Amino acid sequence: MRTVGDWLGEYGASHQNGTNKLLHWLCVPPIVLSVLGLLWSLPVPGLLAAGSPWLNWATFTAAAALVYYLVLSPPLAGGLLIAFAVLLLIVSGLARLAWPLWLTSMIIFGAAWIGQFVGHAIEGKRPSFFKDVQFLLIGPLWLLAAAYRRLGVSY
Repeated sequence: MRTVGDWLGEYGASHQNGTNKLLHWLCVPPIVLSVLGLLWSLPVPGLLAAGSPWLNWATFTAAAALVYYLVLSPPLAGGLLIAFAVLLLIVSGLARLAWPLWLTSMIIFGAAWIGQFVGHAIEGKRPSFFKDVQFLLIGPLWLLAAAYRRLGVSY
């Protein structure tokens, strides 16, 4: 199994251009938000539907991703736990708007991915997930690792 350093190093190799890095800072969190929003929009089966609105596909997926991150790096998983909690709170607020959450999520998703592809066009390198789909999970980790390095927090 690859280490967190292996994943971050390989991901970082296609994210060297300053504009591409900035676009990732601007676009990755909204992409995660929109995916959580889309998952929150999916109906839940039987008993879950009668329970808390927080028992849904978004919280289940976030929990599963956190297990993956925990295996790679407990300190980064802790940071992403906080990030996911904030994003899920935002999604729960968006779910109360007058229009469907899935529509809001699709608009955010499309706009943010356009930004990602613009960044990679500027960089001149394909997005990492074309090589391995697991890199879709590494993007948020890469941003948090950069923030940890700036703050002097080891991971």
